[in-house]
Amino acid sequence: MADNLIAIIGPGAIGGLVAAMLQRAGHDVVVVAREKTARQITEHGLDVRTDEYGTWHAPLVATTEVPPGARVVVAVKAEGVDDAAALLTGTAPTEVLSLLNGLDHLEVLRSALPGVRVVGATIAGETLRTGAGGFGPALVRHRGTLLRTVVPDDAARIGVVAALRDTPIEVTTGGTDAEVLWKKLRFLAPLALLTSAGSTGIGDALTRDPQLTSDLLAEIAATATADGVPTTGEDLHGILSGFPAPMRSSLQADVEAGREGELDAIGGAVRRRAAAHGIATPVLDDVIARIGTLVADGDRPS
Repeated sequence: MADNLIAIIGPGAIGGLVAAMLQRAGHDVVVVAREKTARQITEHGLDVRTDEYGTWHAPLVATTEVPPGARVVVAVKAEGVDDAAALLTGTAPTEVLSLLNGLDHLEVLRSALPGVRVVGATIAGETLRTGAGGFGPALVRHRGTLLRTVVPDDAARIGVVAALRDTPIEVTTGGTDAEVLWKKLRFLAPLALLTSAGSTGIGDALTRDPQLTSDLLAEIAATATADGVPTTGEDLHGILSGFPAPMRSSLQADVEAGREGELDAIGGAVRRRAAAHGIATPVLDDVIARIGTLVADGDRPS
């Protein structure tokens, strides 16, 4: 058993940064990845460059399997959650902290791990990874000062959260699992959908078609409210207007590369919850369809 070991599933931008920061804080960390990525990280580690917290080399160890009894952080993209659940099955982790967008992943992980504490948390920060799969260490780049994770109130004292408090990552609490996930999704969904559909920054995306924007925000707000997180379209517009006008989304980058990325995990999750509450979402449906067409056709809006 390895109850003091922290295993990070998914050494992408977020997972790589979290692993490197935990290791730098003195924790015993192992990264879990596919064979090629695991070999690259074990042989070369990760380079980390940040605006706020310095630059360093993280000599991480990686494996393709989750060590039994570890404390686990799941930091894969939404499309990787089924693989992560399969990796976790039978490993009896001490606890699991997920750092995924959307809502549906919690049920997938909990179904694979009956009796295990699986926590739905979120993380915010502008982070990217380059050089994956190449020769030498991949680079994790964190820009700006925002680096915050939000965990449910009842998970504030679990071991992996205590470990995160040893790092520069700001750790806050924010209600139940559902409230934590929705407080991010309610603004992430319109940010991702509007910038992806318009192939533009959020400033232009908000003003290009004011009626569409207003209707989309109203549908998302109504769904969040029905799911227990009271929200208005005006609330969401205020949050989005506070972002830098050129700000883009990771979904937008995926769409422009011909991939659906987290379209279903973000837009689809809102649509499924709306349907469960009997809320019509014609504008959300239309925007999701537009993005799907962009992916299928490889076209870009003019």
